[in-house]
Amino acid sequence: MRRSASRLSWAFLLGLAAAQAASAQTPAPSAGQKSSPTQLVDALNGVFGRHPGARAVHAKGIVLEGSFTPSAAAPAVSKAPHFQAAVPVVVRFSDFAGIPDIADNHPLASPRGFAIKFKLPNGSDTDIVAHSFNGFPSPTADDFRDLLIAIGTSGPNAAKPTPLDTYLESHPVAKAFLTASKPFPASYATLPYFGVNTFRFIDAKGAVTYGRYQMLPIDGEHYVSDAEAAKVAPDYLQTEIRQRVARSPIRFRLVLQIAQPGDKLDDPSIAWSNTHRTVELGTISITKAVADNAAAQRRLLFLPNALPAGIEVEDPMINARSAAYPVSFARRQQ
Repeated sequence: MRRSASRLSWAFLLGLAAAQAASAQTPAPSAGQKSSPTQLVDALNGVFGRHPGARAVHAKGIVLEGSFTPSAAAPAVSKAPHFQAAVPVVVRFSDFAGIPDIADNHPLASPRGFAIKFKLPNGSDTDIVAHSFNGFPSPTADDFRDLLIAIGTSGPNAAKPTPLDTYLESHPVAKAFLTASKPFPASYATLPYFGVNTFRFIDAKGAVTYGRYQMLPIDGEHYVSDAEAAKVAPDYLQTEIRQRVARSPIRFRLVLQIAQPGDKLDDPSIAWSNTHRTVELGTISITKAVADNAAAQRRLLFLPNALPAGIEVEDPMINARSAAYPVSFARRQQ
């Protein structure tokens, strides 16, 4: 059943791409060209379409509020202010596709997104952007754009082999990402989430640690079967999370997975093994949904390279993502 759901997701993506390909404005990259932020967003729009007021990807979401309390071990990892004392947070759970009205039980709704905005004592913010799949389809922003263009030009009427067929033949990691089983969650609150990019953490003494974030649900992982998912309402995850947080706080452990010698720190397509050492950074406690979800989503912009002293970019894709997000943000304000 999981495998068939993966095939359905891929087939739907190709069909959607066919509908968008005629209006896509994304030029093919020249040899050696570095993708611009606008080109990356154009490539996403070429797959999912451009929807007024919506994000280019992870368009459907819900915003909640709460707090983050650091662990006793966090200051030894980083001198960042939110690892020294508790701070408020704004979080957003989302479905994957750049389609604002996608059903929560649609295969393209996975992987789910979890973004966290930490409100720091000096009035600034720092953000984490993660998703519910431990890995990423591409090692670089340029490769990711190539994948998106291949999808956007490979509808059901495309000549065989399609651009996507050709791309996936030489990119097994991207193929695994597209076809991997992504079971339907019982709740946004019962999924693990992974920050696939590596950051550099510096403590008060200057010691450096390299790591990737994980957000692990304290209530455990819980999923529904394909048969059960077929019967749920299109907005079941949003309805469930509102009901859940009204009953009691939703809590996640914020964990740092520590790099080992030999790990590629600049390649998010390579997931690190479960044997890597982890450090508990603290607890995210989500206590309420915002009153006006649409307004909150419209004004929120998450930037993974908005970092305080004590955390620095290690993976270049962090900056590529942070440059593309404002392009999408500006378009959804129009």
